[in-house]
Amino acid sequence: MSRRPTISDVAREAGVSRSTVSLVLQESPLVKHETRESVRAALSRVGYVYNRAAANLRSSGIGLIGIVINDLRNPFFTEFAISAQMELSTHKYAAVLANTEEDPALQAQVVRGMIEHGVSAVVISPVYGHEDETFGPLARAGVPTLQVLRRAASDTEAFPFSSPDYITGGRLATEHLLSLGCRRIAFVGGLEGRAVTRERMSGYLTALQAAGLTPESYLGRSSRAFGRETAHRLAGHAPEVDGAVCFNDLVALGMLAGFAEQGLRVGEQFRLVGFDDIEESEQSYPALSSVRCDIRGFGRRTAGRIVAWLENGDRPPPEETTPVTLVARESSLGPRRGG
Repeated sequence: MSRRPTISDVAREAGVSRSTVSLVLQESPLVKHETRESVRAALSRVGYVYNRAAANLRSSGIGLIGIVINDLRNPFFTEFAISAQMELSTHKYAAVLANTEEDPALQAQVVRGMIEHGVSAVVISPVYGHEDETFGPLARAGVPTLQVLRRAASDTEAFPFSSPDYITGGRLATEHLLSLGCRRIAFVGGLEGRAVTRERMSGYLTALQAAGLTPESYLGRSSRAFGRETAHRLAGHAPEVDGAVCFNDLVALGMLAGFAEQGLRVGEQFRLVGFDDIEESEQSYPALSSVRCDIRGFGRRTAGRIVAWLENGDRPPPEETTPVTLVARESSLGPRRGG
């Protein structure tokens, strides 16, 4: 069934009236035991989910939207979630927010709970792995679901995907370092085999190939700790590497700390570009160059997309990317001179 099952679908399946189904859902003692069991079986077969709290929301004219995020500890995802939630509120929708901590089992549990509570739609920045356990129930319940920032479900006709243009971002960052004279540029961070890592690396690889240079990658967790560790590694064992494009700003900020501990001046002896342009990038020392994804604007646009899908039937395209820009600061340009 391509749409969300209705009480009418359950009634037809069970061979009873809509009012009888409603009475069963409300656990009314007026319905005979045999009929109640028949309706419950029909509910299971058609995948209908009812929740009294959700019914109260609908009756008050408020829609409930689920926002599922893989890592709310990362400011990039937090900014997205806040911006989307604030925009949804302007359209009179309430949001329920869940952090899945990169745990596919927890993600599946959270999604099932949201379906049971009658969410009108789901926006998900998904965890990788066990995709059927998350997206299968959403498909069976007919809940409009938009994947953002990461693509885990390959069927983007059923689960449209939207993200900033990571490929262009990687290219812009690498071309910037090349223009500053870097000739041995590393890509640092991002777990191997993940689509988002491949996308962010793709532009980097394209730019290096065009320049006739050899790529060098140090893949790992997208964390400050990994960035700091890699900075120590480069300073001690690969001093010829003169620049890096990082998977995200957290990795880059970790590298700033690691190089500072090694007494190496970022922006002069080593040039560094992050990715995402979180607020801390501008406040770091030296200020971090980064690929700006306009995550606030992306969050607002995402909320608008899901509202248009629900209210007007305007289904998002299967795949969509939004523009990115490079913001050059002292970590690549060097210290500011003069007044």
